[in-house]
Amino acid sequence: MAVRLLAYEVADLCLGKPPLRSLSISATVGDALSALKISDDNYISVWNCNHSSPAKNVVVDDNCRCVGKVCMVDVICFLCKDENLSSPSSALKSPVSALLSNSQGLVRHVDPSSSLAEAIDLILQGAHCLVVPIKRNSTSNSKRKLLLQKSAITSTVHNGREYCWVTQEDVIRFLVSSIGLFSPIPALSIEALGIISTEFLAIGYHSPASSAVGAISLSLAEKTSVAVVDDNGILIGEISPFTLACCDETVAAAITTLSAGDLMAYIDCGGPPEDIVRIVKERLKDRNLEGMLEEFAIETPSNSSSSDEESLWSPTTTLPRSGRYSRCSSYSARMVRRAEAIVCHPGSSLVAVMIQALAHRVNYVWVIEEDNSLVGIVTFANMLQVFR
Repeated sequence: MAVRLLAYEVADLCLGKPPLRSLSISATVGDALSALKISDDNYISVWNCNHSSPAKNVVVDDNCRCVGKVCMVDVICFLCKDENLSSPSSALKSPVSALLSNSQGLVRHVDPSSSLAEAIDLILQGAHCLVVPIKRNSTSNSKRKLLLQKSAITSTVHNGREYCWVTQEDVIRFLVSSIGLFSPIPALSIEALGIISTEFLAIGYHSPASSAVGAISLSLAEKTSVAVVDDNGILIGEISPFTLACCDETVAAAITTLSAGDLMAYIDCGGPPEDIVRIVKERLKDRNLEGMLEEFAIETPSNSSSSDEESLWSPTTTLPRSGRYSRCSSYSARMVRRAEAIVCHPGSSLVAVMIQALAHRVNYVWVIEEDNSLVGIVTFANMLQVFR
């Protein structure tokens, strides 16, 4: 690592970071779902204590820790489990701990004075997020309290302090801002650097989307995605946790009943096409899953049409030579985002791939050949190994 960067601390990555939204470990899956729907962040932190009390009522508890994080994808995959399909309402009453990963060390508490190198080492050891106390002066604290009083935001307050996340994306973005210090490494190709992983998650275009539930959960844990390919290994699209995180819980019904290709159309086209919504409802009835049908009021947005040729995916559609696959706006009851399967080539430079991933707010980039066949994937973790 460049010597000049060794002087930086984790606190330098926290500037301007908002405080965490959070839940107690005693909350339910339904509580997590409600919190996610009103949160600007895709993730909610989970703590082993009741940490959201006003600062004046704080009781110091050194054992109070963030034990994990949950997002909409966790809820969706949980509802897709066989034992939860018949009664989603009962599943939502389960403890939020049912959504937490069994893997240790995904969330790590870090002191603001920890070095950037230490943060990178923790990420390379498997940490997804670093939980860091926010340093604020008295003036900014007073202004923040006033803003919180005027809003419905409930932030994490533990021992009188607020906390924020530091993620892989934050570290990569920080390194890009000083990329010249690492010359000539950033200009080398990802192939020459040996950071293309040929082990990736994939599903066939015509395969049942339900068969990818395990892969979706794993891709969330690995900060990657699930490639959707045709019989010749051509990348058609992806089932991305990033896209699913912008959806709501009704997507569980679509995953349960649709093919991988139809699921892409359902979540990526500004709202599910009318004919696909009809298929979902019919198949839920055929499988005697009226409980899911009643729990989830699946509706078609007024701007969605079954006759719209762009609303449906085709297994014969391939990625354009430019290496970018344009899609419709992502469907969401909370927000609308444009989603793209971001790709590069083996000869792409490291810095180009880093900027590409950051620009699209993803932790990975798919690697394809000139004929659009899928070669592998490059992740932020792969990139950090080069710099460390």
